[in-house]
Amino acid sequence: MKDNEPRSKADAYLELLHNRGVEYLFGNAGTDFGPLIDANARRSEAGEPSPKPVTVTHEVTAMAMAHGYGMVSGKTPAVMVHTVAGTANAIGGLINANRSQVPILFTAGRTPLTEGDTLGARDLHIHWAQESYDQGGMVREWVKWDYELRSGSDLAAVIDRAVAIAETEPKGPVYLTLPREVLAEPHDGSPVDGPASMRAGATMAAAAELTAAAEVLVEAKDPIIITRSAGRDPDASRVLTRLAEVLGAPVFDPYPTHSNVDFDHPLHLLSAPDHHLGRADVVVVVECDVPWTPKRSRPATDAIVIGVATDPLHSSYPIRGFPVDVNLGGSVAANLGALADAVGSRLDAATVAERTNRWRQEAGRRRTVAEGRAEAARQVTPLQKPWFSKVLDDLLPDDTVVIDELGNDVSQLTLRGPGRFFGVSQAGVLGWGLGAALGAKLAAPDRPVVSVVGDGSYLFGAPTTAHWVSRRYDLPVLYLVWNNAKWGAVEGATRMVYPDGHAARHNSFAFSDLQPSLDYELVCQSAGGVGERVDDPADLPNALERGLKAVAEGRQALLNLVAHE
Repeated sequence: MKDNEPRSKADAYLELLHNRGVEYLFGNAGTDFGPLIDANARRSEAGEPSPKPVTVTHEVTAMAMAHGYGMVSGKTPAVMVHTVAGTANAIGGLINANRSQVPILFTAGRTPLTEGDTLGARDLHIHWAQESYDQGGMVREWVKWDYELRSGSDLAAVIDRAVAIAETEPKGPVYLTLPREVLAEPHDGSPVDGPASMRAGATMAAAAELTAAAEVLVEAKDPIIITRSAGRDPDASRVLTRLAEVLGAPVFDPYPTHSNVDFDHPLHLLSAPDHHLGRADVVVVVECDVPWTPKRSRPATDAIVIGVATDPLHSSYPIRGFPVDVNLGGSVAANLGALADAVGSRLDAATVAERTNRWRQEAGRRRTVAEGRAEAARQVTPLQKPWFSKVLDDLLPDDTVVIDELGNDVSQLTLRGPGRFFGVSQAGVLGWGLGAALGAKLAAPDRPVVSVVGDGSYLFGAPTTAHWVSRRYDLPVLYLVWNNAKWGAVEGATRMVYPDGHAARHNSFAFSDLQPSLDYELVCQSAGGVGERVDDPADLPNALERGLKAVAEGRQALLNLVAHE
């Protein structure tokens, strides 16, 4: 390194990210990365810290990795992609992060601004064709804030603002474009190690709203709770359990995206409320965007609905007609805790005991039915999901992180503790499960990580990139591919609309058939991993044990679970 060599704004940017706690910069590079690559090399040579660059060879995987890392670590990750092209490829992952309320500093290069002799100006033929009139317009609906860094002098203020907005509830991704000339600007050499100029702050419902909700719950005869994503905050998961126990009320959780309550808790029902919804006089909806499907069931007309969420109205959804009589916005953990404190001492103990016993019996009945489905599938070929999920649950180490993208029968799971289970985003943009598992492993290197995905999700997830990243960064994950040779959601949705239609009568579902299947296990083997095909239910326990053993020994592994003839 030359003496007195000037630093660039890209250098200062990497220093700033490090000082703001960004440990990893997930990147899919392009011609706009030059200043960052050079700055990273200079800082490495000088022994100066930077976020660790993580090379990811497809934007789908890069966004999913950042998502998984953020949701497990609780930290805000940074992603960098190539101008318009990289942004376009990343939008699906951005939608998932937005609906999952995961804060991500999502950045992209920007086609050089100038055609002259400025350092970083245009010098390749693609620098004209790749420019758009409004690059941020591609993603504006899916981010909380977007901006283009116009001057290096604003660097610290812009980054602090971006992170503070991303981390303010409801959390979510932000988008920043970084022109090459701005990154290449000389920096005066001053450190950027001061405290952040702004930070996110916690919010809570007003006292009057909490009092109103508490009064409703004290008077309730048959309250129920419905959730989906309360466990986004581990503290909220614990407090939700306490509120359910205080009330003697069930927690219905048919499509969990997180560990909301211990899966085997006697008040936890991993199924839809069905006819119980119409009987309830109070419905507490906790971080659930779709608590019921109006075409199938809905609360009684005189039932009172209490919404508990960072944004109980889900204001970013264009249309959502679910009623909310009492809004408790802000910190879910704080609001649930205040409710539990307010109602706990005022409820009749005998009433709570009666409710608790009634719902324990209902949960036990549903658990018995679920276990019956698994037992009935024990010797059925092709493989059946209840048996697979039951065997998996029996074998998982207690601290395993399960990433599930439409691969599990969740009614078979008995996972305990927050942060054990993460399901696909409410938006359901497929291709998340592989990268999310890698990000989870990066955040929790000492914990086993299992990614359970459908074969359609696996194909969406840029699998060669995922397996390469696993190999490159020594991130052993057990991938379980539920191979039913179709996009089951497409077929199911068609049957739902046309139960007696032509497609259902002739079992002909265009655009959903994924036959012939690939030998998915060979894809993992090509990256140095362990791969097996499993098509006999009797082989399933031993195969899962071998897969878990391989991961414990530091090798990625994949089981191709053949669930079709």
